[in-house]
Amino acid sequence: MIQLQKAPPSSFDAIYSLLERSFPPDERRSYEGQKALLLEPNYAIYTTKTDGDNCEALLTVWQFPTFAYVEHFAVDPACRGQGLGSQMLNALKTMLPCPICLEVELPETDFARRRIGFYQRNGFFLNEYPYLQPAYGPGKAPVPLLLMTSGGPISPEQFDTMKTALYETVYRQKPR
Repeated sequence: MIQLQKAPPSSFDAIYSLLERSFPPDERRSYEGQKALLLEPNYAIYTTKTDGDNCEALLTVWQFPTFAYVEHFAVDPACRGQGLGSQMLNALKTMLPCPICLEVELPETDFARRRIGFYQRNGFFLNEYPYLQPAYGPGKAPVPLLLMTSGGPISPEQFDTMKTALYETVYRQKPR
């Protein structure tokens, strides 16, 4: 089993490079906005390894009192198809003894359905409550998504608790 390690601040440029290659602009922060999160006490970036300008995979995680939220999860295309993503999710579930939630695109494309299937094979459940990821900043659009959770589906009350925490802490907005 692989071990996740907290990324040192010196690897931030390699990490942000992988974020840029893995997520469209509406689904990530600016360089400055992402770097500012390093000062947040309940936020961490976990990697398998980074060396200089390269980061093979990352998980950005917010820890809340009753759950953890994976904001970004990316594996470098050169490292995909080798089980690294599954190993990372299993390591994270072992490391964090609480429910874990993450956002996924609506299952409207083959790519989105494959991603949802990947998470389901790794013990996550699709919760079909309407959810809109707030815009990451000026000029960026909100994105309709769904939440997936480890350990089982969540109740409407649990969904509302998670949504409120994500909106207020991660996106710095009031829940809709």
